[in-house]
Amino acid sequence: MTLKFSSKEINFLKTDSDDSKIRPPKTFFGDLLLKKTDELNTFEKRLSETKIPGGKFFIAVIQISSPPDSILETTKDTFEAAFNSFLDHKKGFWENLGKDLFALAFWGYKNEKKACQLIVSLKDNLSKELKTDILIGVANFPFHDFSKSQTLANAIKAADHAAFFGPYSMVPFDATSLNISGDRLYQLDKCEMATKEYQKGLEIEPDNINLINSLGVCFGVMGKLTMAKLEFEKAMKINPDELIVIYNIGLLYQIEGDIDKAILYLQKTQDSDLSVFEVELLLGNLLIKKKHHNQALTHLEKASLINPNSGLTFRMKGEIYLEENLPEKAGLEFNTAIKLNPSDAVSLSGYAKSLELLGRNLTIALTLAQKSIAIEPDNKQYKKRLKTIQKKIKDACLPPQEKSKQHR
Repeated sequence: MTLKFSSKEINFLKTDSDDSKIRPPKTFFGDLLLKKTDELNTFEKRLSETKIPGGKFFIAVIQISSPPDSILETTKDTFEAAFNSFLDHKKGFWENLGKDLFALAFWGYKNEKKACQLIVSLKDNLSKELKTDILIGVANFPFHDFSKSQTLANAIKAADHAAFFGPYSMVPFDATSLNISGDRLYQLDKCEMATKEYQKGLEIEPDNINLINSLGVCFGVMGKLTMAKLEFEKAMKINPDELIVIYNIGLLYQIEGDIDKAILYLQKTQDSDLSVFEVELLLGNLLIKKKHHNQALTHLEKASLINPNSGLTFRMKGEIYLEENLPEKAGLEFNTAIKLNPSDAVSLSGYAKSLELLGRNLTIALTLAQKSIAIEPDNKQYKKRLKTIQKKIKDACLPPQEKSKQHR
């Protein structure tokens, strides 16, 4: 059985770059590999049928930044002219993979350095002729144990890798390209495929913590918790201070029900100067379960400062104050949580309870309690709170003599 998480905000973490110059692209070229387009098939067929002397070749996947439809044919002509001027057509070929995407294969170069120089020259020429940015991903064959057809896929993945650095970049295929490809498949809920990308990347770079952590995350999401833990522990042996990995191990122990061990791991992150929202939130959540409310509030305050748009942190603080019989403070936290998420049944009911305990705004409390039950109609606690509020409102409407009878 795959264990579920109590909140989407508490989940396994993958390492993201903290470099402000790096941004993921809006679209991924790698998605073409899932569609297996006719253009891709044509290129692969030509590659498999072509006799390449020496068996060595390069593939470059080239994006020409958004040419308008009106000059698309001109773009193709310019590309062909540039190809012919830099490369012998007997030693290469090209295909148009999409509106602004081209792939070329070539061979017969003196060495890899010369091949890369040819691609850079082609890039510069295209950029000058078309007056636009040119993005390129490059892969060579043979490399590792990839097949000819996989080399095209590798160049496409390298193009996605290049896109992180801007529409003018050129990047050779490497383990990071596979990490990016795996992350994209993970985003698409294709975890089985993502694990294969991470594993292949680790064959190239066995000690790459990002790849190891990402593989562990996939196993965790798939419910393979033992395999996930092995990966996270492997990453910690390489770097015991890797905050995201520590968090993921802590989360695993929480899922397994070992709260004390989860807290022990997560507290290792507190020596770091970097505060991470998910770490603070999870520590707060676990400390609530251990009834260590003051410690929990410290971490939840940190979490709400890091991400003031998270209603969950305010809701959790509200629940602590409610349990501590501090309805005034609880009400303030629940109110903030509801503003951030009007459909938060826990906060709606909690705010209603806070008002009831304070003995004021009972009609508002009634509305809030009714809304919480509309969202979660089978919740017994919400129903009990609603009945208490209804009784208080009814009692408040009784004439004085009736009230005195009830107290006899």
